[in-house]
Amino acid sequence: MREEIIGVLNCSTEEFYKNYFQRATSLRFQYFGRRVETCAILNAKSGKCPSDCKFCAQSVKFNVPVKVYPLLSERELLDRALTALEEGVDRFSFVTSGISPTPEELKTIGKVIETVKSLRPNSLLCASLGQLKREELKFLKDCGLDRYHHNIETSREFYPRISTVQRWEDRVRTVADAKEVGLSTCCGGIFGLGERDEDVASMIETLKELQVDSIPVNFLHPIRGTPLEGANFLTPLRCLRILVAVRLSIPEAEIRVCGGREYNLRELQPLILLPANALMVGNYLTTRGKSLENDVRMIEDLGLESSLKRKWRAREDSNLQPTD
Repeated sequence: MREEIIGVLNCSTEEFYKNYFQRATSLRFQYFGRRVETCAILNAKSGKCPSDCKFCAQSVKFNVPVKVYPLLSERELLDRALTALEEGVDRFSFVTSGISPTPEELKTIGKVIETVKSLRPNSLLCASLGQLKREELKFLKDCGLDRYHHNIETSREFYPRISTVQRWEDRVRTVADAKEVGLSTCCGGIFGLGERDEDVASMIETLKELQVDSIPVNFLHPIRGTPLEGANFLTPLRCLRILVAVRLSIPEAEIRVCGGREYNLRELQPLILLPANALMVGNYLTTRGKSLENDVRMIEDLGLESSLKRKWRAREDSNLQPTD
């Protein structure tokens, strides 16, 4: 597998499109058809993270003018979740800064999950709350959480150059524990940190070993004030090659394109939905995303389908109805 990944990342442009890209697209349609799954996140608690991930604006160790606030109230969490689900988003996720939440914060989020599930039993809810213990993950599962998200960020070998407070092994353990209690798992990372081709391959190999259900792929959007503010390691084609490498290596997994797609893919952005089958929509944690309307148009123009598209189209049609 590693040899093929390296080949995808380094082959000629002609070979990439004629061989690898075509194969990845075929696998995407084989496993997922024309459907694009969408998800949205809420930055439910922002800033003052004690970790030192060099790409993150929320670390207390970097001088970044990011919004800082405690966990939002139950009402705010509930309203934001229900609003996103009404827009037709397939999944909604609560995200908090920090290594792990307090017991009170966990209880609040659990209560909101229970309420959303009581109001919308078929909704798909996710959470990204850092490194949780197995009993905490079981608590969220019992509240109705469907999927837990926790990234390994990069390869085991490269990780010490990116973060020194949290251990890579603890990240892997959290994902394994989430699987153990019966939660679906979402685990990936971020590219463009200065990693080598071998690191890309190593990370993909780990994700395959973990057998996660969803792989979120982020591309670095350098933020002023972070140690990686001047990073310039990606091109649109490099991003596309990475997505293809993931699809060819783990064909059955959901590949979810998340942060940095607008900044890095530029005019190639629509092509991401040929190897990938899922998309994070709306804003990210500390950077803005595309408007929902623009993402709907992109999906529609590709001839693909999503719940978001149908909901948005229905709302547009209703706006055309005559009024007295």
